[in-house]
Amino acid sequence: MIDKTFESLQQAVADIPDGATVMIGGFGNAGMPSALIDALLAQGARELTIVNNNAGNGETGLAALIKAKRVRKIVCSFPRQADSWHFDAAYRAGEIELELTPQGNLAERIRAAGAGIGGFFSPTGYGTLLAEGKETRVIDGKHYVFETPIHADFALVKALRGDRWGNLVYRKTARNFGPIMAMAAKTTIAQVAEIVPLGELDPEAIVTPGIFVQRVVKEAA
Repeated sequence: MIDKTFESLQQAVADIPDGATVMIGGFGNAGMPSALIDALLAQGARELTIVNNNAGNGETGLAALIKAKRVRKIVCSFPRQADSWHFDAAYRAGEIELELTPQGNLAERIRAAGAGIGGFFSPTGYGTLLAEGKETRVIDGKHYVFETPIHADFALVKALRGDRWGNLVYRKTARNFGPIMAMAAKTTIAQVAEIVPLGELDPEAIVTPGIFVQRVVKEAA
């Protein structure tokens, strides 16, 4: 019997090692798997490479990981905002490496990893510092930059509901990066508000099929 549910958040993240590449879903606080991040913080893994849309908000979630000096490198599209002071301080102190990626390229690089695509040409970033060291090409008279896929060891995503097979549905815009990150990681851990019996999720409403999810844990567990 396939049962991907875990009894606790701590158990779900227990084997994330030092140096792992971890994708974290969310757009700001929307869709951010805060409970899983807190469990990872308590677990103690260090030297992490984090792939996220931004670089943390305020004092919680990803910002707390950065504050605790658990993050060696971050790959994101929007590292600086009014409440990203922990990233800002760490970056100015030379304690964290930044790989800045335009948001569309970030999403497509993650999607490419999940789809098994070896890379793609994008016009975004051509002629800027972001294109330095990358292959460029003129296609139909337009300049493009070659972008590589982003793979991860683990993905932490937040969904509204899941079942024991790992099928997931999301709540509105909280869906954001979750589906593509689930496809791009070796191990996807889904934090859900509710675990429902098999058959209760409408197949037409399932966004992330269970084949892309290895662990499901209830956020209040």
